[in-house]
Amino acid sequence: MNVLIIGNGGRENALAWKVKNSPLLTNLFISPGNAGTDQLGKNIDIDVSQKTEILKFVKSNKIDLTLVGPEAPLEDGIVDLFVSEKQLIFGPSKKAAQIETSKVWAKNLMTKYDIPTAKFFSFNDFTSAEKFILSQKKLSWVIKADGLAAGKGVILTNNKEESINALKQILIDRKFGNAGNKIIIEEMLFGKEVSIFSFVNGKFVSSHISACDYKRSHDGDKGLNTGGMGAYSPPEFWNENLSTTIHEEIMIPTANALVEENAPFNGMLYGGIMLTSDGPKVLEFNCRFGDPETQVILPKLSSDIIEICYNTAKNTLNEKTPIKWNNDNCVGVVITSGGYPESYKTGHEIKLSSNPVNNSLIFHSGTKIENDGKITTNGGRVLVSVGIGETMTIAKNKAYQNIDNIYFKNMYFRKDISERALS
Repeated sequence: MNVLIIGNGGRENALAWKVKNSPLLTNLFISPGNAGTDQLGKNIDIDVSQKTEILKFVKSNKIDLTLVGPEAPLEDGIVDLFVSEKQLIFGPSKKAAQIETSKVWAKNLMTKYDIPTAKFFSFNDFTSAEKFILSQKKLSWVIKADGLAAGKGVILTNNKEESINALKQILIDRKFGNAGNKIIIEEMLFGKEVSIFSFVNGKFVSSHISACDYKRSHDGDKGLNTGGMGAYSPPEFWNENLSTTIHEEIMIPTANALVEENAPFNGMLYGGIMLTSDGPKVLEFNCRFGDPETQVILPKLSSDIIEICYNTAKNTLNEKTPIKWNNDNCVGVVITSGGYPESYKTGHEIKLSSNPVNNSLIFHSGTKIENDGKITTNGGRVLVSVGIGETMTIAKNKAYQNIDNIYFKNMYFRKDISERALS
């Protein structure tokens, strides 16, 4: 089977690695890919925003299945285009993708169908939002841009001054561009946070896998929000009862709600869940594989990813399709350019050891191959070092030992990924 993966980050490198290991694969292409995907298949120089050019490539190269990595092409309707041209593609339609691409739409859906989530209020102008903040006794809020903001459109506040400043950043200063045309002001939830991933085909929701990620830039969960500084799986608090509760009270009802709204979901449904004293509640949904969570969950997938995604694209995914996860522990540490998530420089040569640690992986996120064959940095998040082991301690040690084999100028990484699972 000829497969195309759309995207150029660590998530797509992990997907390419998993697809490459499938006996069903004939040829693998990645558009546009990075230095890591180039070692697994053939990179194609077409940007993810060029859906018409991607479709032409698919037709001319007889691609049997296309996998969409990032959310932007889904918002742009690439799945709708492919379906209209009878091309198999893994991912939700533009309408179903609103579960991620519009927080207001998603929150209204959850409210309508009684899916547990935080109370919220939506606004599209600064004056109304400011008036609301000033009228409330509550001081702490979560303020979110409605649209896509590369995982950075969330601001936590502790007092009215901070809240009003956040409103100014989004609605007046346009910090997140058009993603901030609308905002949500949401009550702050407290508890342990977990990410849930299920393959969904209409009303069918597969068994899920869970992971925990780290958003803050510095150790001890300090610093600015980022796209993700690391992840581990499974969570230390995970158990069968919790899994069943989330499956039956959140994931299945959400899939059913989307069907009721004439927006059936097909693809990977990713729920960000807060385990509150009142039970699990949805922080947000995403309509695709997570990054960097994908890098720690795909090593745990025992089943064939091409078979799963092919059946999903054909609308034939059901309980007969094998979807099994192993019991390995996985830890992924993101290595960034110094200064990320603010200003940073790229173009630094990356030196990688030819003898990686056993049971470890390196996935490329922001890298490229220069004309002279050297691999250089090409983004804020550059690499992800993944360790795999029978215990979380072994997995963590392997991930960090592997970093000893990596060097580029001004590289930075957190030192505490998975530590809360061990404390």
